[in-house]
Amino acid sequence: MAGLKSVHLALHLATRRSEQALAGLTVLRHRHSAAQGQLMQLQNYADETQARWLAAASNSVSPELLRGHYQFMDRLGQAMLLQQGLLAQIDTKLAGARDIWLAARARLAALQQVLQNKQADLRLAQGRLEQKQMDELAATRFRQNAQTNLLEPG
Repeated sequence: MAGLKSVHLALHLATRRSEQALAGLTVLRHRHSAAQGQLMQLQNYADETQARWLAAASNSVSPELLRGHYQFMDRLGQAMLLQQGLLAQIDTKLAGARDIWLAARARLAALQQVLQNKQADLRLAQGRLEQKQMDELAATRFRQNAQTNLLEPG
């Protein structure tokens, strides 16, 4: 019975760890989605800015304005590179969190199997004990009946 309590405790702890790992994975998935959205916004903004610039640049443009545009587009490119780096970091963390969650689920499944095996062993032992008690009771009654039959005059 003490073995069953320890398995229940381990199962409880494994369940908590699995739930915590899933919560962490969910947070990272949201962060990934948000970072991906921000990157797409930056890319869309760069595309729109470039399209507007090309439309406006068909007229003559001063060198200062052209230099300012290129500097702005460079800064926008740097922002996209930073966002891509952030996204790569989140991807790495996401893969690690997924591995932790899968390991926690595997541990939980293993403990559930151990619990089922222990419960089956206990049921088998209980069944054997009950069978032994029934056999002993039957043997006792048989002996009592045999003694009664020997003592009674026939």
